[in-house]
Amino acid sequence: MDLSIVIPAFNESKKIAGDIKAAADFLNSQHLTGEVIIVDDGSEDTTSQIAKNTKVPLGVTLNVIRYEHHRGKGYAVRTGIRQSTGQFVMFADSGSCVPYEDTLRGLEFIRKGLCDIAHGSRKMIDCYIEKNQSLYRRICAKLFHWFIIHYMGISSEYTDTQCGFKVYRGDVARSLYSNAFTDGFAFDIEIILRAQQEGYKINEFPLNWSCDRDSRLSPSRSLFQILKELIIIKRALSGK
Repeated sequence: MDLSIVIPAFNESKKIAGDIKAAADFLNSQHLTGEVIIVDDGSEDTTSQIAKNTKVPLGVTLNVIRYEHHRGKGYAVRTGIRQSTGQFVMFADSGSCVPYEDTLRGLEFIRKGLCDIAHGSRKMIDCYIEKNQSLYRRICAKLFHWFIIHYMGISSEYTDTQCGFKVYRGDVARSLYSNAFTDGFAFDIEIILRAQQEGYKINEFPLNWSCDRDSRLSPSRSLFQILKELIIIKRALSGK
């Protein structure tokens, strides 16, 4: 199988059918054998039922995973990647904020041996931003970026660690996520730190992006949980 696409979802009944269609149509149009893995993170609506009833083209496999209790985005992505089988694996946020054709940029980097992991970035010069985040979220993102560089030890070359559009060599993804433990928002940071420690190369590529204002993350409500996760990650991976 060429590509596994993991989509974490929490109360996304209005979006999930469109997410599946966009991912499956991309695989089909690029003549890629692949699977779309929906991970329903304990939704309280009909996300999983709608996902299961969504039709996909021949040659595309649809796998819907659901568990009862909401665990967090990190847990959902980790669950999906662990069950993936593709030579390449990616995860994408629900809402189709990025056209799946942008995946080709990341896949090209990996196929050419330029990196093991390709991160989509909304901060690079060649990005096209159709609808930006609110000023409040942009300020929070800048503070978060400063913190993870100066406290967590993330390389300053990475412009957008939290973008929900990342592509991996399949074996690398399954290895990194099998050892990971962060259930919430900060899981990207843990994966990047593990990749740095293990010598995997990460490249960024620019995206065409439109902000989905119907986000499940509230920076103000989630602040202390995010800080707690970051402290736990640092202590676990640095011994400090």
